[in-house]
Amino acid sequence: MRYRTFPRTEWQVAEIGYGTWGMGGWSGSDDEESLRSLDLAVRLGCNFFDTAWVYGDGRSEKLLGRTIRAHRDQRLYVATKVPPKNMRWPARSDYSLDDTFPPDHIRAYTEKSLKNLGVDTIDVQQLHVWSDAWAGDERWRRAAEDLKREGKIRAFGISLNRWESWNGIRAIATGAIDCVQVVYNIFDQAPEDELFPACKEQRVAVIARVPFDEGSLTGTLTYESSWPRGDWRNLYFTRENLAATLKRVGRLRTLVPPGMDLPELALRFILHHDLVTTTIPGMRKPRHVERNVAASEGTSLPDDLYRALREYRWDRTTVIP
Repeated sequence: MRYRTFPRTEWQVAEIGYGTWGMGGWSGSDDEESLRSLDLAVRLGCNFFDTAWVYGDGRSEKLLGRTIRAHRDQRLYVATKVPPKNMRWPARSDYSLDDTFPPDHIRAYTEKSLKNLGVDTIDVQQLHVWSDAWAGDERWRRAAEDLKREGKIRAFGISLNRWESWNGIRAIATGAIDCVQVVYNIFDQAPEDELFPACKEQRVAVIARVPFDEGSLTGTLTYESSWPRGDWRNLYFTRENLAATLKRVGRLRTLVPPGMDLPELALRFILHHDLVTTTIPGMRKPRHVERNVAASEGTSLPDDLYRALREYRWDRTTVIP
């Protein structure tokens, strides 16, 4: 495993982190298998784990807490998230801070996450949705500063709406943000336009989420793919979106070099950018952990291949959580 610097804290975090959404709320999750996967990730050098209260109403936080206690001899970094008070995704500019993140709500859910995780301090607390309409409201900034001063959190960040990487620039400019979490992958390259330069200027860490486009970039989906009722992927992969996505994936397969598979190519595309601090593929099975961690081997993609992948940028605007 290779490590990158989390800019403002100087932490050395695994460039392949661990996303825990799937183990908290997706169909087909098994807690014991999730725990085995978490344990394997730690043993393979992963030390950055992203979770959220809303992932199973604390379920993934509790599983991660068990893993932390099982590896007390290792420094593991935990990032979690406060859900919006109105429980609506994505954020909209006409929601007020009182609708989403009033200070007492930020504090209450920080306390819940501390209990679920079984820790005294959360390394990274994040707001699970964001609109720059709130950037000028000092209350969320004071809430973060108070939690830091009290030792309940070490760093503070925001998670940006899908396909709205521009909708965090004002927050970064306040200087109160230590990290941003954003969708960034072969298809979703827009964060490079405005967000990444702003992060570089303010020394803000970039957590790249959804590296596999919710599964399409693993190469495992087909035109017949479906999920049980209530599974979030049914909302994302509508028939129209699934068909359009698979056409692009089919063309992309022709670029995968010998000895590499599509998931590895997807991860290495993300890691090619030096402003990415870590990427957090979702992992629920040990074989996924082994495959994803293996992508951290330090070899840059050939320039011609990287240029070819950049042609797969797909700027989408439909509002999806």
